[in-house]
Amino acid sequence: MNLPNKLTVSRFVLTAFFLWALFWPTPVPFRHTLALILFCGASFTDFLDGKIARSRNLITNFGILMDPLADKILICSAFVAFVESTHLHTDAPVKVAAWMVIIIVARELTITGLRLLAASKGVVLAAEKFGKHKTISQIVAIIALLVTDAKNEWWPWLQKIFEGWSPVFTEISLWLTVALTASSGLIYLWRNRGIYLSDV
Repeated sequence: MNLPNKLTVSRFVLTAFFLWALFWPTPVPFRHTLALILFCGASFTDFLDGKIARSRNLITNFGILMDPLADKILICSAFVAFVESTHLHTDAPVKVAAWMVIIIVARELTITGLRLLAASKGVVLAAEKFGKHKTISQIVAIIALLVTDAKNEWWPWLQKIFEGWSPVFTEISLWLTVALTASSGLIYLWRNRGIYLSDV
């Protein structure tokens, strides 16, 4: 197994530890800070494995399949976890509604299905700029949500830095992510409508 594929596999492992840090029944010291570090590490492997695979010509069928799957599991797991966290902590400064996560998960499943359909017809659908912006916005929103929760575990002076603007920034990031996720999915479906409407 080459290095990019090892990084991809590590993202699955980091996702599991990320969820463990958030929800393990026994209190884990600095659990939200740990979850933040694990998520940032997993997100960095997403950037790193693709860059290494392209620069060293190490693109494999395993990577083509597992890399986007690892991304979707990481992102969707995080958003689903926030819905559960909102349910458990009703006083959370920023609440993630279930309908928001449904839009995010539905978009990822729909586009994955479209790519599988295209692949069955011998067509490779490349990622678009809207999709890349969507992914960045999702990562930023998740990090902002984690920072909002984790800041209470930090030193008082560091808490004050984030106290004023963190919830507002997080709320804006969350709504922007939902809007970009929905719009990018609709644009992708429209531009590639010939794939699923060719035999209607």
